Amino acid sequence: MSNYKGFIPGTFTMGNIVCGFLAILSAFEGNITTACWFILLAGFLDALDGKVARLSGGSSQFGVELDSLADFLSFGVSPAVLVYSVKLNTLGRWGWVISIVYIMAAAYRLARFNLLAETDEKKDFLGLPVPAGALTIVAFILFSYEIWGNLQYSEWLVSMVILFSFLMVSQVQYDSFPDRFETKSARIKLAILVSSAIIIIFKPRLLLFPFLSLYILFGMIREIYRLFTVGVEKVKGREYGRRKTDEGFKDEQL
Repeated sequence: MSNYKGFIPGTFTMGNIVCGFLAILSAFEGNITTACWFILLAGFLDALDGKVARLSGGSSQFGVELDSLADFLSFGVSPAVLVYSVKLNTLGRWGWVISIVYIMAAAYRLARFNLLAETDEKKDFLGLPVPAGALTIVAFILFSYEIWGNLQYSEWLVSMVILFSFLMVSQVQYDSFPDRFETKSARIKLAILVSSAIIIIFKPRLLLFPFLSLYILFGMIREIYRLFTVGVEKVKGREYGRRKTDEGFKDEQL
């Protein structure tokens, strides 16, 4: 019976792969919004497969590796192909470079995630999660098509691809969705997630991008604040050390 425990979560993962491939085909055919919705559907299936695996007791190393490959296709390759088809193809070789850098950053981020998961060091996400970056990109495209009927402010889209590539390989921490809700912080995260999902459902084309952008900006601002406070503490520590050294030198003179 244990051989069948991974069947249901594996079905979600395979659905993720199919959506990623269909998104690439849609982008090639010029169906931009269709490609975006396929990537969003892949994100929905990806959010479910891990939860279903843990609930059914079907978690396995094979499932982890398969999920990582699915994420690389749906949230690494597919968004790169999509953005290349709508904008980066106009930049010549620079468009190639930006697309390749994004794909490599996604591959690195997924490999690091698996390594941290194996060593039980993962609490929050280290670096921007690959699905979050991909979903924000496609949410911006849907947002633009909903308001203007086509892609506007494409320079912002290119900037996001470059920024997300950096964030994926960075040390910036992002909140993960907790598996248990025993602590107050976990319950607060659950409340925020549920309330955000309910709001987004009413106008997904318009609201998904702002909410995902807030998630990414919150991690960046928190990291800047952390670096600032660490820097201030180091300066205070050096000043305290010099003061103690000077006091010790004075005592020796006395």
